[in-house]
Amino acid sequence: METNSGLKRFNWRLPFCTAAVTLAICLLDALAETDGILYLLLLLSISLLFVSSLVIFAIMKRARLCLALMSMLAAFWLTSFVMVKNRYAIRNNARWSLRSHRYKAEVLARPETANGELKHVEWDGWGFPGAGDTTVYLVFDPANSLATAAKSHHPGQFSGIPCKVPLVSSLESRWYAVLFYTDERWGKAHFDCGVADYPLPSMLPASR
Repeated sequence: METNSGLKRFNWRLPFCTAAVTLAICLLDALAETDGILYLLLLLSISLLFVSSLVIFAIMKRARLCLALMSMLAAFWLTSFVMVKNRYAIRNNARWSLRSHRYKAEVLARPETANGELKHVEWDGWGFPGAGDTTVYLVFDPANSLATAAKSHHPGQFSGIPCKVPLVSSLESRWYAVLFYTDERWGKAHFDCGVADYPLPSMLPASR
């Protein structure tokens, strides 16, 4: 009876609200021009706050508060895991939905190239000391030749792009986000394609 009574009094809104707030924070971060390290530090700080509070209430033998905090912590971790795992795609789509007109104008204003390379601008990027810098380019492909690469999600060397790249993502027809390997650049000296290919990072942090 005591257990059933405790469950009836349990406030299920707490984990739902926690998940909603976490989702909002993650979406705001997807639109922010901040380094990914700040995003990760925020997640670690909030986790530490939850765990510290849980330990304190456990010592005080506040069972109901412990249960509430555990549910909130579980909701926070689950939502954060899903958002971090899909952060690259979420960030691309969120930024494109709000700023596509600006970026389209910037790309289309670029002069035509004689070597057949596709028009592009730097779209995103991140890096940490000692780990190198990773760059993503926004690419305009008038022939939509990158559509197959975007569907396959496989690395490869594609027409109009000078380097072998690990990932091509479609933003809309003829517009693509092209992820380069770490420490490779499009048309930048001392960053030659194929010289320093690194595996695609398992976690995709925010831009610098």
